[in-house]
Amino acid sequence: MAGKNFIFILLIIIFIGVSKAQTPDKFPTVSEAIQITKNGKEHFYASYYGITSFNRSQQYATVLQTSIKHKLPTENEPATLGLVDMKTFGFIPLTTTRAWNFQEGCMAHWLDNSTIIFNDFRNGKNVSVIMNIENKKEKKVLPFPVSGVAPNGKEAVSLNFSRLRITRTDYGYGGNGQDAQKDVVFPDNDGIFLVNLKTGASKLLVSLAQIKNMVPPFTKSSIEYFAHTRFNTDGTKIFWLARGIPEWNTSAFTVNKDGSNLQRCFPDKWGGSHFDWLDEDELMITANYDGKKYAHILFTIGKQDYKKLGKGALDFDAHGTFSPNKKWMVTDGYPDKNSGEQKIYLMDMKTEEVKLLGSYVEPKEYSDKGQWRCDIHSRWSPKGDMIGFNSTKTGERQAYIYRVKE
Repeated sequence: MAGKNFIFILLIIIFIGVSKAQTPDKFPTVSEAIQITKNGKEHFYASYYGITSFNRSQQYATVLQTSIKHKLPTENEPATLGLVDMKTFGFIPLTTTRAWNFQEGCMAHWLDNSTIIFNDFRNGKNVSVIMNIENKKEKKVLPFPVSGVAPNGKEAVSLNFSRLRITRTDYGYGGNGQDAQKDVVFPDNDGIFLVNLKTGASKLLVSLAQIKNMVPPFTKSSIEYFAHTRFNTDGTKIFWLARGIPEWNTSAFTVNKDGSNLQRCFPDKWGGSHFDWLDEDELMITANYDGKKYAHILFTIGKQDYKKLGKGALDFDAHGTFSPNKKWMVTDGYPDKNSGEQKIYLMDMKTEEVKLLGSYVEPKEYSDKGQWRCDIHSRWSPKGDMIGFNSTKTGERQAYIYRVKE
């Protein structure tokens, strides 16, 4: 009898353990959307999605302010780069920049708690500027615009924003600040550059010519270009997209920081769009899974262990990015063609359960023209207790946060 009771108790313990393991993690408590910029002028985070706009202490967020609303800015129309005080939501102007757009801002990155780097157009050239935000003094001007910054804040990736202006207009800069070489399909002296932010030294890491035989077929009228670079979590690898127009062929690539182990991520027809590193080797990209339908895909560099995330709930193109503790992925899609709604979702990385955080309607005067559209472009704070995003839900472009409490 005692033996039967022991077996019965053991089965109960096993059942409870299995049930607990199958129970989805509790989602964090997420606040309503909180507007952190004031009405009257357009405001939006000063970098691309997935790049933290908050310094390490989370005292400030980098934001652009402009009066331009429904047009593509030129190099003669500066935006004000400033800080939002995260306690008072007051706007603190720092400087102006003439190298910016509505998709990626001026690519402002935090190098440490009081130092930022951002792009500008000066003396006819695209450059990057390192500034101390406490005294608003410039520490250094580098002759290269930045596209991505390593986690240690000591290195950056640079690419050609003038070539982007003629290939993907809404991501480039006006003013011909770099040689676009628009008549050369695959230049051998242009591509992605690794820049030492201390010395200013740079080297061509991967040229456009290097990937000529690794991308889908092209014609004599094609122009290949690089865009959207991102260091992995330990700064040893770099991801980016290669695209060709007018075919609109897209290939996703990774390379080691020293230029070795150049790899293409997907077969033809998978393409690639939006992305984030989960760790040193695992990468999430929204891509055309099996050449059939876009989804959030997680895989290991060098392997073909492609896995769709979200159990079918995230089978679309969106801007996914991971929380600092890697427990969550926030992602946001494009406006619904009928309702204009832009939705933000949170996914549990353990269970892949998906929760809707918010839905906001983008007015047609923004969404009808891609060059000044307002994508949500979510980003986490360093402590993972805030998610920042842009929205035009009030009829103005403004910056918002969710407060997140686990």
